[in-house]
Amino acid sequence: MSIRIWLSRPHMSGKEQAYVDEAFASNFIAPLGPQLTEFEARFADYLGDGVHCLGLSSGSAALHLALRMQDIGPGDEVWVSSMTFAGGVFPILYERATPVFFDLSPNSWTIDADLLAEALAEAASKGRLPRAIIPTDLYGQSCDLDRLEAAAAEYGVPLIVDSAESAGASWNGRKCGTGGDLSILSFNGNKIITTGGGGMLVSRNKEAIERARMLSTQARDPAPHYEHSTYGYNYRMGNVPAAIGLGQLEVLDDRVTRRREIFKRYTETLGGIDGLSFMPEPDAAYSSRWLTTLTFAPELCGVTREEVRLALAQQGIESRPLWKPMHLQPLFAGSRYVGHGFDEALFWNGLCLPSGSDMTDTEQDEVIARVLDVLRIADHPDRRHDDASQMRF
Repeated sequence: MSIRIWLSRPHMSGKEQAYVDEAFASNFIAPLGPQLTEFEARFADYLGDGVHCLGLSSGSAALHLALRMQDIGPGDEVWVSSMTFAGGVFPILYERATPVFFDLSPNSWTIDADLLAEALAEAASKGRLPRAIIPTDLYGQSCDLDRLEAAAAEYGVPLIVDSAESAGASWNGRKCGTGGDLSILSFNGNKIITTGGGGMLVSRNKEAIERARMLSTQARDPAPHYEHSTYGYNYRMGNVPAAIGLGQLEVLDDRVTRRREIFKRYTETLGGIDGLSFMPEPDAAYSSRWLTTLTFAPELCGVTREEVRLALAQQGIESRPLWKPMHLQPLFAGSRYVGHGFDEALFWNGLCLPSGSDMTDTEQDEVIARVLDVLRIADHPDRRHDDASQMRF
């Protein structure tokens, strides 16, 4: 069936068109222009904390440049959250470095700071510290910036925070995107705000941002001709996408408010059911709730994640399993993994429900009703046969 209720689709505010019209009227259609400069400056103001911003073609491009800023190279170890999008790991391979994957904390569903601290102490005792640490802000929730920054500083290891999924969220009042030595953001089409694709590299280190800016435009040295003393990339964000971003930035906090409302309605209607557990929010966190995520314990609720997902799909409702941890991916078979398999359990039992800020209450009510339908069928096994043609488990 065709999709009627999307997981998270772009949500335009109407403000974007005026900025795009300005870009067209001025003929700044080529990659660079005033809208891009303004988008970078306004986002830096939004984030605060004295940061500088560089608009890029994707969050993965931002992460790749962050690794270049730290001179990551062949054979270097980079410690990273295992449960993340592939684009949060592939840039490590671009530099022929070696990822080491870390489990999540049950208290936050972000990288386990205890495991990381223990591993750092052990690595330091052996003189084998990693060259960088990349924790992921998962599904709109910040990792524990306080503990991670302290641990990284204690051992002198650069911290690159992958905030691709958490624009608009915060940790102890600090906006996501301001953590570590460098942070990255994503404006992909399914993110809380979008430029149709795009990302941003953020740092308080202005020199690092300026060097990344040079590398992102094919590493052209200052000269009237094309002069290159190193290699670079075609990674800059275009001026027209930045114009869209300017309109989206104006409603970012509104989008966060709406997604938190959606999360609250899900928890109020489904949160009391045995076997259903939603992503927790630590006291220090203010999650954007980019996606509402929950797990199903079949031994308690009688259904699996996959049964729920397929039942929703049959009604034209898009949902999705949580990220499959990178250490379970065929590409990374045999890679080192530090953890107890909590992230594996999240993957096998976890589901992302429709969470787009343009989803109506009526649409959300339908999602909730369909989930409840599946659970009721589980309570009455004799109904499974009658509904089999509709549910298609």
